[in-house]
Amino acid sequence: MGEDAPVTIGIALGSGSARGWAHIGVLEALAEAGVRPAIVCGASVGALVGGAYASGYMDEFARWIRSLRRLDVVRMLDVTVRGGGFIEGSRLMGILADRIRDVRIEELRSPRFAAVATELATGHERWFHEGSLLQAIRASIALPGLFTPVQGAAGRWLVDGGLVNPVPVSVCRAMGADIVIAVNLNGDLVTRSRNHGRPVRHVSTELTGATPNEDAGGTRRADPAHEVAAGRFRWNIRNLISLSNSQQESGPGLFDVLSASINIMQDRITRSRMAGDPPDLVISPRLAHLGLMEFHRGPEAIAEGRAAVERMGSALEHLLGSRVPAPTHAQEPPNPS
Repeated sequence: MGEDAPVTIGIALGSGSARGWAHIGVLEALAEAGVRPAIVCGASVGALVGGAYASGYMDEFARWIRSLRRLDVVRMLDVTVRGGGFIEGSRLMGILADRIRDVRIEELRSPRFAAVATELATGHERWFHEGSLLQAIRASIALPGLFTPVQGAAGRWLVDGGLVNPVPVSVCRAMGADIVIAVNLNGDLVTRSRNHGRPVRHVSTELTGATPNEDAGGTRRADPAHEVAAGRFRWNIRNLISLSNSQQESGPGLFDVLSASINIMQDRITRSRMAGDPPDLVISPRLAHLGLMEFHRGPEAIAEGRAAVERMGSALEHLLGSRVPAPTHAQEPPNPS
């Protein structure tokens, strides 16, 4: 490929729960630098942000993320007792439908988009490049133990794409990208000490403003035994989620263990996958201090995403040089074998 030949730029947006809002800052900063990827692939929260970008509603989505408060996040969580996960996800997807809108992925032309999910029974990697955008996002963000799995085609249950391909460089390549920019949210998680010396927070009133037997407006509910138990369950789960970035004096709590385990797993998988299929440039926001479910810290994560691009400015300029991005066109990506 000659230096002046048109190139197709792809971006692989990685998994990372609340750290994923950094993808917004990355995409904003790249656009300001004149870099608009023709291919966007995402796993987990990367699929969520990438879907908003590909659908054309990024500005509205970003404004919403910047406005989120802790209580807003809690209200999106429809806690379930069905098994398979603490959160059903229907309420969240309804909110996203108002901000991203649902479209068919194959109708997106600029940029082209794919989301990664994992088949629970087999561990096979699934790429969604057609069908409902929101359904693809919901499958890709189904973090095991937190969100309930999604039933896909032929009755197969699907979970988070970060289990098998946390930074989907390979998907960008398969869709025709000549240059792949990877956004790795997990690069500094395992090596950095998190929350050292941080005291335990008691957040029941900070979080909901209500006791387990009151609704958010403070109105006392009827209290048959089953409703009291259900209310207490929901309240406890929400408080557990809010404590995902704190450690208890007696040792790590449930979400500390879950978060650290996911971090270790995704860090190891990311290293292995990118060693076998290296991207042309890696952007690594430094967000190890953000907890698994701290989605209300959007402005902080977005700012760090922008800063991460600025740190790689000279490398980005060197990579692209005088090469001209290729025009986008419809292309059917292959399924993984």
